[in-house]
Amino acid sequence: MSAPSIRRRLSRVVLALWLACGIAVTLAVWLAAHEEVDELLDDTLRASSEVLASLLPAVAQNGMLGNVADNTHFAWQVVDAAHRVVLRSAQAPREPFAPVPVVGFATTPQWRVFAAALGGDGRVLYVAQTRAERTEAQFEVALSSLLAALGIGLLGYLGLRAQLRYELAPVQRLSDRVDRHEPLAAGASLGAAERAEFESVHRAIDRLGQRLAHRLARERAFTAHAAHALRTPLAGIDAQLAVSLRECPAALQPRLQRVRDAARRLQRVVAALLALFRSDGEPARQSVDIDALLAQWSFEPLQVQAQATQAMQADPDLLAAALMNLLDNAQRHGATRITVSTPSAQTLRLEDNGPGIASEQRQALTNALAAQDYDRVPGLGLALADLVARAHGGRLLLAACATGGLAVELSLGAA
Repeated sequence: MSAPSIRRRLSRVVLALWLACGIAVTLAVWLAAHEEVDELLDDTLRASSEVLASLLPAVAQNGMLGNVADNTHFAWQVVDAAHRVVLRSAQAPREPFAPVPVVGFATTPQWRVFAAALGGDGRVLYVAQTRAERTEAQFEVALSSLLAALGIGLLGYLGLRAQLRYELAPVQRLSDRVDRHEPLAAGASLGAAERAEFESVHRAIDRLGQRLAHRLARERAFTAHAAHALRTPLAGIDAQLAVSLRECPAALQPRLQRVRDAARRLQRVVAALLALFRSDGEPARQSVDIDALLAQWSFEPLQVQAQATQAMQADPDLLAAALMNLLDNAQRHGATRITVSTPSAQTLRLEDNGPGIASEQRQALTNALAAQDYDRVPGLGLALADLVARAHGGRLLLAACATGGLAVELSLGAA
């Protein structure tokens, strides 16, 4: 996994944690604000009642009853022993706050009330606050606390992201070094680790590169011997055919010439296949005429019919090797007729009239080709054709066809 991918995942995890913490903080702040503000406002009601209780006698003697402690945040009433309102503030209703005189806190649908006795004559002082105003105060406190908590959390989130970038920067640099690493070069090594925790990774990659280089050297030596073993008899065949062409009757010369052309073609195909297995380079693409390519071979008694074929941009030797193996594969499995077409510019389709294969087996072969598990693909034809297709950036696909046989599509990718 690359460093940017790790950073993106960790950033999403950090963001999720931050959101979860924000929700938790919001709930905690809301509950705390609700309880604490309730207590604070109740204490304020009690203190206001004490202040009013001390002021009312003096104000009553001076005749200033209408303006006693009018306050936009609180309303108050004084009721007599008969529970009639004798004094009240402008915000207070004309009826008593509580239907029954009770000393202490009480709650009505619209008011939060605190009642205190005035003297010993049965009078009661009510100090009240609207429920809506208390809710508004609770909301403002909770919102302020929440914004402060979210601001701190946002700063923490940004700081943590910056720290993640700083901590993952060496991982990105290591990824870049691995991407540029050439394990097959002489003395190849990733060099010293940037951090102590990366030393084991450096050693593992260096050892892997050494094993790959050793294995590739052995495979190259083997393919070099194989190339010599294959080219030598083919060269001998070509030499013998050249001699035969000079000595045989004129009537046989065209047939021997076709054999010699096929042998030379086979030499080129062998060279191309060896190059395919020995190198991961791009194929040498050029325009290939499918009709002309098919006309070079004879697969009697297999009848090969070309339908609406068009030129393809491909390596001619690799394409010839794939096509030759697919035709041979169809003939060996009982097909007597095969149709070759090009449904698209870079797709070659072969449909035969053979017995075909069951859908389950076709699906198993498709999965094996997709996974490049060629041990589960019988024979050489399909595996070789798939390798040629992949060298061109395409794939080999299998499908049923209307003739009851097997349809093979060789996709060679964009030119």
